[in-house]
Amino acid sequence: MLLEDLIQRFVSEKKRNPFHVTELHNYIKKGYILGELCIVEYKKLFFELDKHNPELSA
Repeated sequence: MLLEDLIQRFVSEKKRNPFHVTELHNYIKKGYILGELCIVEYKKLFFELDKHNPELSA
């Protein structure tokens, strides 16, 4: 899954755009916990989001 796909999925589910990268981080965490994302997808998306907002990983 690409970052664009993630954002589209978020918008489709929430009916709005994400306000901040933190929302997308929380969204992929939830997806991983619920088994909607495998660890490989989760890590790939996490690191892609981290490039956009590196202070989240600190």
